[in-house]
Amino acid sequence: MRANRWMKTGSLAAAKAVATAAVFSLVLGVGTAYAYWSTFGIGSGSATSATMQTVTVDAFIAGDSPATTLVPGSTADVIVRASNPNAFAVQVYSFTANGTATADASHPLCTTTGVTFNAPAAPLTPTVSIPANSSILITLPAAASMSTASQSSCQGAVFQIPVTMAVRK
Repeated sequence: MRANRWMKTGSLAAAKAVATAAVFSLVLGVGTAYAYWSTFGIGSGSATSATMQTVTVDAFIAGDSPATTLVPGSTADVIVRASNPNAFAVQVYSFTANGTATADASHPLCTTTGVTFNAPAAPLTPTVSIPANSSILITLPAAASMSTASQSSCQGAVFQIPVTMAVRK
């Protein structure tokens, strides 16, 4: 009977040892996790902020010329000169129509132009960037269309198509 009691006492001691080890492991585990998540560091950083100046779409200048001709019932490329006065490059995001197309001054009888602007999908693909303090020509393929309602007095005219350009830093 003593042997049986010894086993029970030994089993109880072993169980207490296992329970103590488990609690001790749990406490150490929590302590390790706490130490891991309560780290700190030091360092420095800086940032600057500046107001973006207006990036403009300008009329053609000497030497700029379209590569395609607009005729009734078809499309042609739209070419814009974009100027970036900022000290950083900007990315052109989109173009939208901003008014009615008009014919040049040498075609005063061209009052019904039939010309519309077909805005390309935004964001522009491929992307177009304008370097700091510079201007570039941007060609928008097939962005102008001319209906067959255009007057014959519009023949040979150069059309001004007002657009708004959106850019991002």
